[in-house]
Amino acid sequence: MLETIIENKGLRLPQVRTPSFEYLPVIVYKNIAYVSGQLPWDDSFKSVIKGKVGGDLSLEEGREAARRCVLSGMAFLKESLGSFSSVERVIKVSGFVASAPGFTEQPAVIDAASSLLVSLFGDSGRHARSAIGVYELPRGSAVEIEFLFGLHDE
Repeated sequence: MLETIIENKGLRLPQVRTPSFEYLPVIVYKNIAYVSGQLPWDDSFKSVIKGKVGGDLSLEEGREAARRCVLSGMAFLKESLGSFSSVERVIKVSGFVASAPGFTEQPAVIDAASSLLVSLFGDSGRHARSAIGVYELPRGSAVEIEFLFGLHDE
């Protein structure tokens, strides 16, 4: 059970909160769950890791931000589905990294999210991916990641 794996790794899903703007955090259509872009919030959704990776933030701080995005996305996915039992696999991860000029290690930042997903889902966590450098992200965030999950036929 995924909840047990998360707990055994010493991880905790943050509490979900109502979006500040006019969108849904998760849309389930047919056998796909589309998880809206997630920011690297802390457990209480009160603060986000801010800054530019390769400038204000180190590569490792950017990687931690990417891992937090995964936990936030997983929290919203669980809230939407009720549990993780219908999740079959991770399909795609689209990662955006607020980057200082000259920083080109976006794949290394987003790879922290990919590694976490593989550690949680095993081979079903392997996915297609984009890692894109951008100048600014919402709320000054260092990283934003959106996810596509495949669901079992029911």
